[in-house]
Amino acid sequence: MSGKTSYLSGLAAEEAVTRLYVDQGFMLRAERWRGAGGEIDLIFQKGDEIVFVEVKKSKSFEQAAAALSAHQIGRIYASAEEFIGSEPLGLATPMRFDAALVDVHGQVQILENAFGLG
Repeated sequence: MSGKTSYLSGLAAEEAVTRLYVDQGFMLRAERWRGAGGEIDLIFQKGDEIVFVEVKKSKSFEQAAAALSAHQIGRIYASAEEFIGSEPLGLATPMRFDAALVDVHGQVQILENAFGLG
C-alpha cells in the first residue's frame, strides 16, 4: 500500500471509529492530538470520563492488535498524562485507554481498557 493510500485508509478507519463512539453518546474532544510524548489518534469524553483511543487498521482484528507495541503504548500514556494535566481534575480525572481495531472490511472492534489501566 502506498503512503498516501495508507494515510487515507487510516483516516477512514478513524472516521468509522469516531462515528461509533459518537453514536454511543461520546463527545469527540480531539483528533490526532499531539503531545510531547507522541500522538493520540482520538480523544473522547462521556460525562466526566476521558477516553484515549488508539486506532489500528489491518487485514484482520488480530493483525491490527498485534501492531500495537509496548513502546507505542508508553508514548500514548505520556501524551495522555500531558493532555489530562490540562483538565480541571488533572490526574484525578476518570480515564481509560481503548484500542479500536478495524479490519479490511471496515468493521470495528473496540477493546475497552485495552492497555491494562483505567
